[in-house]
Amino acid sequence: MWCSNDYLGMGQHPAVLAAMQEALQAVGAGAGGTRNISGNSHVHLLLERELADLHRREAALIFTSGYVANDAALSTLARELPGMAVVSDALNHASMIAGIRNGRAEKHIFRHNDPDDLARLLEQVAPDRPKLVCFESVYSMDGDIAPIGAIVDVADRFGAMTYLDEVHAVGLYGRRGGGIAEDQGVMHRPTVIQGTLGKAFGTIGGYVAGSAALVDFLRSHAPGFIFTTSLPPALAAGALAAIRHLKTSQIERQRHQERAATLKRRLTEAGLPVMPSPSHIVPVMVGDPRLCKSACDELLHRHHIYVQPINYPTVPRGTERLRLTPTPLHTDEDIDALVTALSDVWVRLPAA
Repeated sequence: MWCSNDYLGMGQHPAVLAAMQEALQAVGAGAGGTRNISGNSHVHLLLERELADLHRREAALIFTSGYVANDAALSTLARELPGMAVVSDALNHASMIAGIRNGRAEKHIFRHNDPDDLARLLEQVAPDRPKLVCFESVYSMDGDIAPIGAIVDVADRFGAMTYLDEVHAVGLYGRRGGGIAEDQGVMHRPTVIQGTLGKAFGTIGGYVAGSAALVDFLRSHAPGFIFTTSLPPALAAGALAAIRHLKTSQIERQRHQERAATLKRRLTEAGLPVMPSPSHIVPVMVGDPRLCKSACDELLHRHHIYVQPINYPTVPRGTERLRLTPTPLHTDEDIDALVTALSDVWVRLPAA
């Protein structure tokens, strides 16, 4: 398996499994309702406190997925604040795009990771209007990293709030796993930090962290929070155990970075078209949807290696690729097998 978003293998970690088993036996399989009625439990509150502490914020609010967190939070902020103008990075995730669209506020799109273009667009918005700048820290298809401080500098200059999606960075970067913002020393600056429990933390769920007033506002107004069944307590307990472990353990993060660097080096040495990436994402360019699917089929059926093709609309046409995600659990032998298999498949795809 070379395409999982269980980046650190925490979905198999003994502490996570034990916490989930204990909660499952104690309270059963389901939450039993929405958070506002019968689906609220002590473990949900503990998880939110742990997430708030992770990002050094006053409060956090958990949702049933990272997608729902983005959709619910962004649509609510865009819809409920009169006169809102939203300015969004051109490569933001589909969940952010959905939330902004559903909020039906005025929308502007700035060039990817370009603070100057962001400033150009913010200059066009009346100074007295509320403004929200939305961007990610690690972009999951190219693996590039946002200049968070520079983007927040521009937003601050124009009195705009900032909404940072750290989905592909929480647990993976920073001294305690707080993400790229922690790693860059700017975690205190974004207005809202959004993250997921379904990648580095190995379970499922999403969340936002911010001021107590902002979180209470979303709790009171976001339909994606109010009208859906709460996360099962066992999943919340597993996520809580993963976060607590990764706040203190550096072993998984260090091994993860070493595995990613080793895989990039080995692919480059083999002459395979690995795209440069400063993060743990390892994209291998194919550039054709048919060949991308064929490469994945060959890897599975001839080499017993599972990778899924990344095609349009996830990436633009002509940039179809394999997206490799090494984990601390991948061995040198696993990497050897992957590089050998890819080299074999590539000579069978002459147009690649």
